[in-house]
Amino acid sequence: MRIGDKFPDLLGSDAEGKEVRLSDFPGKRFIIYFYPKDNTPGCTAEACSLGMGFKTLSDMGYQVIGVSKDSAASHSRFAEKYSLPFPLVADTELNLANLAGVWQKKKMAGREYFGIVRTTFVTDETGTVTDIIEKVDTKHAAEQLFSLLNGRENPNPA
Repeated sequence: MRIGDKFPDLLGSDAEGKEVRLSDFPGKRFIIYFYPKDNTPGCTAEACSLGMGFKTLSDMGYQVIGVSKDSAASHSRFAEKYSLPFPLVADTELNLANLAGVWQKKKMAGREYFGIVRTTFVTDETGTVTDIIEKVDTKHAAEQLFSLLNGRENPNPA
């Protein structure tokens, strides 16, 4: 995905097996963030930061949606453990990750493997990408978004 590309309406299924569609959130813009794995230190820090910033982002007109290849059951435990107020899409077939271009070859400790590259996409109300954060500050993910969006958004939408 690049700026100007559009996410599909159907993103996948959430932790309860319910379909997650952009059209389920009329009038909202979206923060769709891809992360490698539930319950790992960086992914937990990112999810908790976004959870703490959720009300402010929501007040700014955004819906947060997390995506990883973890199962619905894993997402359910993760969301419950950290009281996450937003849906997590179980992209077990990697359809959305491949579409977004975040399923890539990675290297760690000299080993090559494929995995999700942590990336955050900001969209308008139609799901069209307006911004991409490729170097996500996991501990300060919400603040990173506030900084990006500051001055462009009406902090008190009607």
